Order: sequence, then structure tokens, then C-alpha cells
Amino acid sequence: MREALVRGREYLQRSSVENPFLDAEVLLAHATGLDRAGLYREGERKLAQKEAAAYSQLLARRAAREPVAYLTGEKEFMGLSFLVNPAVLIPRPETELLVENALLLAREFFSSGEPVFFAEAGTGSGAVAVSVASFLPDAFVYATEISPGALAVAEKNAERHGVREKIVFLEGDLLSPFFALGLAGRINIVLANLPYVPTARLKRLAPDVRRYEPLLALDGGPDGLSLYRRLIPQARRLLSVPGWLLVEIGPGQGAGMLKLLEEDAKNAPGGRPWEAEVLFDYGGRERVVRAKIG
Repeated sequence: MREALVRGREYLQRSSVENPFLDAEVLLAHATGLDRAGLYREGERKLAQKEAAAYSQLLARRAAREPVAYLTGEKEFMGLSFLVNPAVLIPRPETELLVENALLLAREFFSSGEPVFFAEAGTGSGAVAVSVASFLPDAFVYATEISPGALAVAEKNAERHGVREKIVFLEGDLLSPFFALGLAGRINIVLANLPYVPTARLKRLAPDVRRYEPLLALDGGPDGLSLYRRLIPQARRLLSVPGWLLVEIGPGQGAGMLKLLEEDAKNAPGGRPWEAEVLFDYGGRERVVRAKIG
């Protein structure tokens, strides 16, 4: 086992994979059905032929830059394990800031036992919606997704974590499906982690992302904010008063998002302003815009 791990690390290192040591461990654990600690407990054991073949195949695919999460079919987010496949963007640790702030808002402004209604646009794997429903007992979440394949993954993840009855999944574009349900003015918190990579930058993304993750979940248009231009006026109509909009952005996009919120207030009937701020992740990068209305 130890010998196979060393060979795997060296192979990935020669292939210029970014994290060869960790990746080799994760892939060997997946091929053998052991956890990572088990690899070292059984360090002297030789791989069975089937295990060795599976491990070799996984290493070759990783050397070609296929993401580890797609190879194992799982990714951890907020301490929970989520099913993933190439139909969905792989959940990122930085998106946890979006969820953490949503939970803080709900706990600060709503009494225990009082239902808190969330709406998420573009749920993808369901990581955000499922996490909110899992960690906030009084949460009820409405979530949309334009990709049928991604929606199927999100539903499986909700079932996996026992929150399927707390989430309504709808196929459709951004927040538009919710208006047909009569939810205008009834949602307390709107969440979105929409595609925000400017189109011109897509070709400069890491090969792991560029070759394998869905373009639909990455391309944010010329400045990365095309979908947010459409989302903001929808969120205004959907939110209660007071209500909050929380969105994930990329570094350097904070000023652009604040400007979009200002323009929305000028153009909206009644002109109620957004009280908005940019939040930074643990690396000091702009990551979330939090806006209150009412």
C-alpha cells in the first residue's frame, strides 16, 4: 500500500499536478475503499489486482487534469459530503462564506421557531441550499436550476442529507419560476452563486476547470456580472421588507456589483435603496456582496 502511494505521488508530480501528495492519497483511498488513515494502517499490504487497476486508471485521469471530485464522485462542503458529477460545478471552500453569512443573518433577525424563507438562483449541486436547510432548523428553501442534469444532482444531495422536504427545486432561469408560485414579497433571503468569470478569462482558467467543469456554471459574460444584472431586479420583487440579497462574486467585482445595486434603486418603482457591503474571504479577497432592502 505504501509503495503504491509513493509511486502515485511521483507519477502525479511528474505530470505537474498541483497537489500530488494529497491527490494520490485520496485516489488510493477511493480505489481501496479505505479512509486515508487506513492507507497507513495497512501500509504493508499489497494491492489486490482489481485495486491496482482502479488506482492506475484514476491516476491517469488525474494526470490528464480531471478533477479529483469527479473521480471520486464526492466533495466536502460545510462539513457535509456532496455528490458531484460533470453536470455540476464542484463546490468551493470560499462559497462557505456565503452560507455562513446567510445563517448569521437568519439567526440575528429571526426568532427561534419562526420560519425563514430562502430562495436560491442556480443551485447547481445543491450545496448552498442543502447546507442552509441542514444547519438552520427553521429554514425553508426554494431553489432553481436551469440545467436538468444539475437539478437531479441537487435533489439527490437533499435526499442524502435528509432535507428534501425542506427544499422546493424548480427547473428554470434565475428567480423567475418563483413568481408563478406567488412568492413575490415573501422571501426573506435570496442567495446566488452565479457564473461570474468574465468570458475572456475562461481560456486562462486552470485546465482542471476549463476542460472538465460545465461552461454554463462559469461564464458570466463580458464583465462577469451579466446574470447579476438580471437577478437584482428579480430579487427586489421577490424579497420581503426587510429582506436580504447575498451573492458570491470574484475578486475585483465588488465595485461593479455595488453600482448595479445603485442603478437598480434608481430604476425601480418607488426607488427603495439597497444597503450594501462587500465581504472579504479569509484570503482577503472580495467574495460576497450582502445587500439589505427595506
